[in-house]
Amino acid sequence: MAVTGWVESLRAAEKTALLQDGRRKVHYLFPDGKEMAEEYDEKTSELLVRKWRMKSALGALGQWQLEVGEPAPPGAGSLGPELIKESNANPIFMRKDTKMSFQWRIRNLPYPKDVYSVCVAPKERCIIVKTTNKKYYKKFSIPDLDRFQLPLDDSLLSFAHANCTLIISYQKPKEVMVAESELQKELKKVKTAHSSDGDCKTQ
Repeated sequence: MAVTGWVESLRAAEKTALLQDGRRKVHYLFPDGKEMAEEYDEKTSELLVRKWRMKSALGALGQWQLEVGEPAPPGAGSLGPELIKESNANPIFMRKDTKMSFQWRIRNLPYPKDVYSVCVAPKERCIIVKTTNKKYYKKFSIPDLDRFQLPLDDSLLSFAHANCTLIISYQKPKEVMVAESELQKELKKVKTAHSSDGDCKTQ
């Protein structure tokens, strides 16, 4: 079963953990050389960040690719105030999960809720967001469901709009909930260093 396979690959990965600034940071090194870094809220175990890095064909380390968490502002620190202000007006897409749902937020979308269409495209294995005024279009996948080889179910999808932010939620299937629970049990076995003990590979 694909769910079991993914959990087993996490168990087999070389893991290091660090407790820093109220976050439990876990670094995974898989046998194929891929790396995954996660950050959890120390008190709630809520996933705050997940990112991936893999080596190129020549063996060089690539850039970290963010899967969950808030992206850094584009060009922050290198642009003038006017350019930063302009870029902040563009839609900002990010994923921030809850215990029960995968969740995405798209900021800087000022249109009323009835303008948006959010649906599942089963064959493409993705979610499509678009507006009737043709001002915004976005297509994105749910990597977790791909790893578990689970189908997308339109009935698990919902969305809301408030404060110029479109919030899209996809209820986690029970298989994912069980796997996440198993992972938390596994992470409790990993020896955790504190920031004063040294730094972690993910930094």
